[in-house]
Amino acid sequence: MAKKSRLVLQVILLMLILVQNGDCIWLNLPKSGRKCVTEEIHNNVVVLADYVVISDVHIHPTPSITTKVTSPYGNILHHKENATHGQFAFTANEAGQYLVCFWADDPNQGGALSVNIDWRTGIAAKDWESVARKEKIEGVELELRKLEAAVEAIHDNLLYLKSREAEIREVSETTNSRVAWYSILSLAICIAASVAQLWYLTRFFQKKKLI
Repeated sequence: MAKKSRLVLQVILLMLILVQNGDCIWLNLPKSGRKCVTEEIHNNVVVLADYVVISDVHIHPTPSITTKVTSPYGNILHHKENATHGQFAFTANEAGQYLVCFWADDPNQGGALSVNIDWRTGIAAKDWESVARKEKIEGVELELRKLEAAVEAIHDNLLYLKSREAEIREVSETTNSRVAWYSILSLAICIAASVAQLWYLTRFFQKKKLI
């Protein structure tokens, strides 16, 4: 029984680690053009990101960049110009690919630029210290709250994957149905063309009194 409980706890902790999605991304910006990253996010997921510009040749002051975050439907969630650092946060209202783009404000400012992004989603973006102070919880109770949030996040992920699977299956079935009807139509056209060709040749040879 103890081994089983220990195994269940290990599984929950593993799920907590998987759900706490936090990534540190390092981008090298071109002198002209933009560099973008995408992240697939489903509805009602909190996103929090901090970014900072680093000059590879240590120019002072640090050259500035423009940051733009857009939703899957093209809505602008964050837009900041002349920035050397910043933060954006939002709750996803649209499921799909969210796009974050960076580009240098002045292509001739000299030196290569890099952007370091600390990207957190889901429960990893939640301020647990504030939660602990507000609800006056700590230690094991706080960890249990984190596990509860992890389980809810996993449940939401499963529902999202289930809905995506249903959408993909529906698209696949529709495509298969269209392909089947197209094949039947192509076969019917070929048969009709063959019959018409046979009828034409028969009439031609009859007129020439060859048959």
